[in-house]
Amino acid sequence: MDLSGRTGKVYIVGAGPGGHDLLTLRAKDLLQETDLVLIDPMVDNRVLRYVRAGAELINVGEIAGGGLPTQMEINDLLIEHASQGKTVTYLKNGDPFVMGRGEEVVEALAKVSVLFEVVPGVSSAIAVPAYAGIPLTYPGVASSFTVVSGNEDPSIEEALIDWHALAKGVGTLIVLMGWESLPGIVDTLLTEGMDTSTPVALIERGTEPRQRTVVSTVREIVLKGRQAGLRPPVVAIFGQVVALRDRMRWYDNQPLSGRRVVVTRSSAQAGELTDLLAREGAEPLELPCIEVHPLEDDAPLREAAKNLGSYNWVVFTSTNAVEALWSVLKSGGMDARAFGGVRVAAIGPVTSKSLAARGIIADYVPMHYIAEALLEGLTAHVHFGDRVLVPGAEGARGVLVEGIRSLGVTVDALVAYHTRLPQGLGDCARRLFKEGRVDVVTFASSSAVRNLVAKLQGEVHLLDSTVLACIGTATAETVEELGLKVDVQAREHTLSGLVDAIKDYFALGSQIE
Repeated sequence: MDLSGRTGKVYIVGAGPGGHDLLTLRAKDLLQETDLVLIDPMVDNRVLRYVRAGAELINVGEIAGGGLPTQMEINDLLIEHASQGKTVTYLKNGDPFVMGRGEEVVEALAKVSVLFEVVPGVSSAIAVPAYAGIPLTYPGVASSFTVVSGNEDPSIEEALIDWHALAKGVGTLIVLMGWESLPGIVDTLLTEGMDTSTPVALIERGTEPRQRTVVSTVREIVLKGRQAGLRPPVVAIFGQVVALRDRMRWYDNQPLSGRRVVVTRSSAQAGELTDLLAREGAEPLELPCIEVHPLEDDAPLREAAKNLGSYNWVVFTSTNAVEALWSVLKSGGMDARAFGGVRVAAIGPVTSKSLAARGIIADYVPMHYIAEALLEGLTAHVHFGDRVLVPGAEGARGVLVEGIRSLGVTVDALVAYHTRLPQGLGDCARRLFKEGRVDVVTFASSSAVRNLVAKLQGEVHLLDSTVLACIGTATAETVEELGLKVDVQAREHTLSGLVDAIKDYFALGSQIE
């Protein structure tokens, strides 16, 4: 796709029903290539990870002092930027042409001859029932479905929706944006002849980790929904297909469904663990306990990079170290060729993958992804008199470096980056643990443990009822040194291994119960 022509164009893009992983490939491509992205408030912010660096970003909910602008104001903004020759992606929840007001955008753009393209999205009318285990059609049960807006008052005579036909129909009825108007809709359907025993499902925040489903009859559904404390967005499904949910539900039957899991990794690195947890049904809550910052004085690292060929081995203990050294290499006009005949070790598969993405295949990766295992393996590879470069974080464990030095090897252990406490961490942490139910806190580094405990400022007891899950031995030791109990420790010291260990913990608990 070539967007280099400077004639402005607007892409009205469906972002899907909620879960960021339901974004289409076409939408993802546009986010990586357009100049400006406008995003509706209901769109999952995790889609912003696909926006290209340097692109301008406007959250529609923050226009005009935080109040929601009118569709006309948004249209004027699109026209303004397109008229400046920019390519603009406007992300709308669901599908632009399924009650998404995309038609109003198109008409406004066409009126002033601005080029546009509509990119369909996965509609909540289709996706949300599927995530609740409710097929919209089923042989012998329903062969059609109707989607209506709940925004229309069913009591008015000029209503565009034929509620009488819908009440008497044998197909499935889906009501979008209808939570607040549900009592009137139910009354109208009953008045028009719908059987009082008709099954109804209310699905809150469908396709998201917080998805909840309430099932009852049309007579009782409003009461049941209120008792459950449902809040918009809610999709309502009327029809006999709802009864099929008992044997077809899947999304809320996953190993970690209903579990709220805190991710303490840095904002830049939280995404992978967040995605892994969400795939297992958990609701990930990002609480960054670390910020990674470049060095203010990187002269020693630059000198090492310039003389990389003088080393026999370079040992990487994290992806942060890979990124830091590569940044220095790149700024000096160098690339993977700087490694020449230098051999490379990586502490685990994630670090190895980061190297591979830059054209370097690690010569050694230990079977167990900890410093002790890396050291044990290197003893068979390094030789007396070798020079070894170990770039890492300031204050990192000295087990590896001292162990290599004991082999008669010259080791340059250089600080490659700083880790710092994020601003506001303490307030966010205390509020999260006091006000919200948290099932698990995950730790992927000792720094994250120390930072969180430090910022709780004597209120470590807030973690007493929470499962503490550690990625490896070193992190677990730090937890115990600080007087806390390790509930979960990954056998395989990777993010996938950490998630598997959390799943095993709750599976065992359910068996005991």
